[in-house]
Amino acid sequence: MAHLSTLDASFLHMESNRTPMHVGGLMVFKLPQDAAPDYLNKLFERLLKSPVTNAPFCYKLKKGRLSSVAPAWKVAKKIDIDYHVRHSALPFPGGEKELGVLVARLHSIHLDFDRPLWEFHLIEGLENNRFAIYMKTHHSLIDGMGAMKMIKKWLSDDPLEHTEVAPWSANFEIRPRRRRSTDEKPKKKTVGELVKQQFGATKELAGKLRQMNDRHENPEGGMYSAMHTPKTLFNQSISPQRRLATQLYDVERFKRIQKATGATVNDICLSVIGAATRRYLDELERLPEDSLIVSIPVGLPRPDGKIGNAAIGFACPLGTDIREPERRLKNIKTITHRTKQQLKSLSSDALKQFSILGVAPLMMGQLTGLGMKIPPLFNLVVSNVVATRHKMYLNGAELEAMYPISILFDGYALNITVVGYADSLALGFTGCRNALPSLQRLAVYTGEALEELEASLGFCGELDEDGVPILKKKKKERVVLS
Repeated sequence: MAHLSTLDASFLHMESNRTPMHVGGLMVFKLPQDAAPDYLNKLFERLLKSPVTNAPFCYKLKKGRLSSVAPAWKVAKKIDIDYHVRHSALPFPGGEKELGVLVARLHSIHLDFDRPLWEFHLIEGLENNRFAIYMKTHHSLIDGMGAMKMIKKWLSDDPLEHTEVAPWSANFEIRPRRRRSTDEKPKKKTVGELVKQQFGATKELAGKLRQMNDRHENPEGGMYSAMHTPKTLFNQSISPQRRLATQLYDVERFKRIQKATGATVNDICLSVIGAATRRYLDELERLPEDSLIVSIPVGLPRPDGKIGNAAIGFACPLGTDIREPERRLKNIKTITHRTKQQLKSLSSDALKQFSILGVAPLMMGQLTGLGMKIPPLFNLVVSNVVATRHKMYLNGAELEAMYPISILFDGYALNITVVGYADSLALGFTGCRNALPSLQRLAVYTGEALEELEASLGFCGELDEDGVPILKKKKKERVVLS
């Protein structure tokens, strides 16, 4: 039996009819050129024959008197594989719209808490000789970094390699764990030592929070911005149904902007999303005067090799009050760089306390029903994970794109996740169906915002052989002294 960490347990506590706490991933594959007509049927049969013996797929919640207070995992003795692994087909014409409608519906359905908390859907009938896999898992079991590691270990970088193993099988390990020798066993600390250690971490965190909330040290914005978050269309009570939208970009476009500005790819994504949300809300006449605030999760290493979540989050203004693309990007770059440097100095214990502190208001708001009465701490969540820089394959089928599908909280109706894979950058938009009309329009606006940023930096309309905009050097202005 394994008890959940405080952070992992919080996702169970926040589960409600309107806020299912599972995360998902949509992977689109291209069938091999020599694929037989029964390729997908045979793939599905192999998946069904793969025994569920690997964590976290074999875990289910233990029932007991204290399970609601201190939840724990246990290994499920019997697992109905036919329930967890399903085969679906898209209606004609099998385009992106039909795929999005199906996955949005699947993502809106709660997981069964009497079973292991995951589902796997093989979807055929996608146009252009493609198929898709949609997988969802409860957030208490896995985070974005853990999901990417799982996918990388499951798929192959060799198109000729064929695997008979599913990600839930015994021969597949999410993270290999090295056995400690007797000399390496950590010495157990006394209760007094643990209390002293946590007290020191609390004192350390309090000092850092004072620094991060000092407007003189953070003039462009930062953590203190969360105390002045404007209430927007994104901050309303949500329904259980979801809308999904996706966009796929050539990562080279972001790298060229990165080279020209010194900003990270994540900074550029935030700037583009800021411009898109500014336009989206302005068209709906719901754009506030103050900038929208984004919550940015940052993954932490898990040296213990355990399943679950290890992340902290920080607040950053999106620059929706700034019209100029270059100035917006510069502002975001300054804030994110400074905040990461501030967090880097914290100890691991202080970082763990910081992560709990970040999720506490969300959990208390949902458990007490006061979520909509508490002023929002941010307007939306934007997270970024990197899968791999090379192409991956499933029994010869090339993985073309990977789209993340995340969770929503009551009062927070929009979540955007960015995944870097091979030579592409995928943006996955998860929104409340009732709260956000035309979510795909917001996704499309990110592409137009990217073009505006490129133009402001001097990228001309010409494309190179890879279809990436070419940087046109700006002419130096001639200064005349009078």
